[in-house]
Amino acid sequence: MAIKDVFSSMDERSDTPMGVMDHLDALREALVFSLVAWLVATIVALVFSPQILAWLKSPAQASEDLLQGLELTSGFSVMLTIGLWGGGALAAPLVAYAILKFIFPALAKREKIAIFCVLVFGSALFLAGVAFAYGKTLPLVVQAFQAINSWVGLKVEAIRIEGYISIIMKTVIAFGLVFQLPLVLIVLGWMGIVTSESLRRRRRAAIVTMFVLAMLLTPPDPMSQILMAVPLCVLYELSIWAVWLKERA
Repeated sequence: MAIKDVFSSMDERSDTPMGVMDHLDALREALVFSLVAWLVATIVALVFSPQILAWLKSPAQASEDLLQGLELTSGFSVMLTIGLWGGGALAAPLVAYAILKFIFPALAKREKIAIFCVLVFGSALFLAGVAFAYGKTLPLVVQAFQAINSWVGLKVEAIRIEGYISIIMKTVIAFGLVFQLPLVLIVLGWMGIVTSESLRRRRRAAIVTMFVLAMLLTPPDPMSQILMAVPLCVLYELSIWAVWLKERA
């Protein structure tokens, strides 16, 4: 089928209608596929946990010697944390594929294209948030905590690796999730729930909310909070313009 034929019948449902039992079988297949994908991804993350740990330790290069396991089970705890979080991240695209395969038969072509675009855009924003957290925020967070320790006259000779990994993982995931803000606002704008004018009127309240959110999601230091809140404010402004362009169209 030519591309022009696809877009000429955007509301057409090209999939064959399914019965109740067929839907239940499809749901079971989706759940089994998702579970198997998560288990396999978790095993892969566990196998490569030394390499992943080295990547996670990179933001603290200046104080890498301080990162130590202080308990006999430290290695196992770190490996398990990496396996669970890494497995979830690796399996996410496959789980999304299983979900889409289940719901797509009930959608029109226009809806399928819209969902596909949302997934691609959302994935790109998540990776951008992770990259920003890893490349810009985390090194400054480590330096800020070290500066505070030095200022109060506290000599830190060892950093518990479990606590460090917890901070790194939470910060990276938090940045990836909050960078979904433009996608959420754009979808709400396309649905007519919000308008560019309403977003402008609520700009001050939104800025305060984003700073409070940054305070809750980041480590307890002003640097990381500012580094999360400022990009959020920029993304909020870009969302206003995106909704405005849709309204003009």
